[in-house]
Amino acid sequence: MARKNLIGISDNPAAPADAERPAIERPIAGLQPMQRPNGLVGGITRSLSNITQKVERAEELERQLAEGHAIVELDPSLIHASFIADRLGVAPEVQAALVEQIRDHGQQVPILVRPHPTAEGRYQVAYGHRRLAALREIGGKVKAVIRNLSDDQLVVSQGQENNARTDLSFIERSLFAARLEDRGFSREIIMSALGVDKAALSKMITVVRRLPIEIIEAVGAAPAFGRRRWMELADLLEREGNRTKALAHIRQATVSTLNSDQRFEKLFDLLNVARERTKMETWLAPDRVRAVRIRETDSETTLAFSKKAAPGFGDFVRRRLEALYLEYQQETGD
Repeated sequence: MARKNLIGISDNPAAPADAERPAIERPIAGLQPMQRPNGLVGGITRSLSNITQKVERAEELERQLAEGHAIVELDPSLIHASFIADRLGVAPEVQAALVEQIRDHGQQVPILVRPHPTAEGRYQVAYGHRRLAALREIGGKVKAVIRNLSDDQLVVSQGQENNARTDLSFIERSLFAARLEDRGFSREIIMSALGVDKAALSKMITVVRRLPIEIIEAVGAAPAFGRRRWMELADLLEREGNRTKALAHIRQATVSTLNSDQRFEKLFDLLNVARERTKMETWLAPDRVRAVRIRETDSETTLAFSKKAAPGFGDFVRRRLEALYLEYQQETGD
């Protein structure tokens, strides 16, 4: 009984030779098929035993890639981060939990990468940065799907994946949007990436534009706080002296020991002190000249002498300050 079909040789003499098969793009660097003799020279020379196992796997892999549905295993050292960051850091305990999950159960969901636009033989992540970091820590290959993505397609994929997981905070999504706009992406692309309408996107970007980037990065994701609270923080930072106070605060070493929500709360409380009550009045001289303007708060009284209404009066009072102070002490008994 004939057994030649067990190794894939057709009974049809008109079947094309292997050399006539359509060429396949080879995205895996360094793997080249072995040269095969032209023509049919028998089943043995056609058998799979004449093809190295490595090349056979590569051909099959590349065929699947050409069809656009393969999950491949890549060396993590060949994979670069996206050109747009979408996170303000990950809590160590959260990343540690992901590492343990993958260590115990394996990588269940592949990451999405594209061929790196400027580094041949390397890749760039669209989404899956945390899984990639976890597998770098564990060791071994990372499961990935490779797509030929434009910059627009990459950021849309990156944003939509994060949006589907809903694990990015308001300020992270807003900063991602602002960074995309700064790199020249249209608002239509950004809306598609984040799944928001024009009004929502405008509000998100406005919040980021009102906040110093150093403060956003120091506070971090602050997942418990949404747009309203970040807008309130922006309002507080616009009060006189508050921006300087905030920058000095976030640079303290103790701030880094707090989690992100705690950092937001502490900064907000620091800036949200009640404004001092201010009382303003103008002192009228006996001749009805408005010579002095008096500003009084809970902590100080300020006298402003009008050089126009009473030229030289301020200097006169300055010269008599010592006598006035001694008179004050006599009256108060100090």
